[in-house]
Amino acid sequence: MATTHAALGVLPALVVLPFDPALAVTSAYAGYAGGVFPDLDLYLEHRKTLHHPELYPALATLAALVALAYPTPVSVAVACFLVSAALHCLTEVLGGGLGRKPWISDDHRGVYSHLGQRWLPPRRVIPYDGSPRDLALCVIVTVPLLFVFDVRVRWLLLGGLGISVLYTVFRKRLADWV
Repeated sequence: MATTHAALGVLPALVVLPFDPALAVTSAYAGYAGGVFPDLDLYLEHRKTLHHPELYPALATLAALVALAYPTPVSVAVACFLVSAALHCLTEVLGGGLGRKPWISDDHRGVYSHLGQRWLPPRRVIPYDGSPRDLALCVIVTVPLLFVFDVRVRWLLLGGLGISVLYTVFRKRLADWV
C-alpha cells in the first residue's frame, strides 16, 4: 500500500531527530512524500515509470552526503525524500505482482529494473497491496513513530493508518468494482 510506503518513508527522519527535532518534522513530511512519490505512476506504467530501484539509491546517497556536509532544511528534506523513494522502490520486489487481483499470483512483475531492462519478479513476502500482512507491516512501523514525533506528524501517520485499514477491508472488492 502507498500508506505503508509512506510510513516507512518517515523512518529516515529518525536520524535527524536527535540533532534537530524541529527539522525532523520537515524531514518526516519529506520522507512521507518520498514514500508515496513513486506510486504517482499508478495510471502510467506502474512500477516502471517513477520506480527506479537503481537511480533513487544513487541519488539518495548523493543527497545524504550533501545533507551531511551542508545540513540545511532543504538539503535534509531532499535527502529524506530520496531515501524514502529509494526504500519504496527497493521494497516493491517484496510485494506481489501487478495483476488486477494480485492474490491470484498470475503476474510476475515486481518492479522494473531500468539498468537490467527487465522486470524483477515479486517475492510475495507481502502477498499483495492491502493484504493483512501489508496492514500488519503498516501498523508495526506506524505505532512506534506515534510516540516519537509531535502531533503534526502523528495526525499524518494516523490518517495513513486509517486509510490502510479501510483499504485492507475493501481491497478484494475494489478489484471487482474498478
